[in-house]
Amino acid sequence: MDADAIKSCYVGAARGFLELVQQVPETAWAEPALGEWDVRGLTGHAGRALSTVETYLSTPATGERVNGPVAYFLAVRSGTAPDAIAQRGREAGEALGHDPAAAIRELVERVTTLVRNTPDDAAVATSAGTMTLIDYLPTRSFELAVHGLDLARALGLQAPAALSPAIAASLELAAAIGARLPSAPDLLLLLTGRSGLPGNLSVL
Repeated sequence: MDADAIKSCYVGAARGFLELVQQVPETAWAEPALGEWDVRGLTGHAGRALSTVETYLSTPATGERVNGPVAYFLAVRSGTAPDAIAQRGREAGEALGHDPAAAIRELVERVTTLVRNTPDDAAVATSAGTMTLIDYLPTRSFELAVHGLDLARALGLQAPAALSPAIAASLELAAAIGARLPSAPDLLLLLTGRSGLPGNLSVL
């Protein structure tokens, strides 16, 4: 995927996520969504796939260089305690204020404009180290795709069409990450319907 396609995928994921958030009923923000998160907390956590782009671009990038999204996920996959991630999501949800959908809409407009106007090789000071913007964006599209699907399931909605490119790209990224893990054989069996999947779900 070239740089223009990566940016387009991210913008589409952001707009697909926003489409879901705008369908949350006023009475549903405190409903269970994913693990410890209610709908507000899940929305806040997923919104960090937008806010971190803005924050990390404005932070001096001095850390070790991270070469691509696979290396990023391998670096962070065991680096943050689940309790800390859950709490950060709750805090991000609360920070959305009395109108979470409006807050997400403003964030989407601001960050997608920033992404379009920022050079591909701009330095991003991520939690794993320094990356270029174009290497970091696939990790954010991944988060928006996965948590967009989480939100759609919690609300009983279909995934928006705008999420489709990010879902496809995220499957490729997940496979690339999985290939580097000790559990790669088990993951391949899982994807090919050998164990644990309902309804004989399989890529074959």
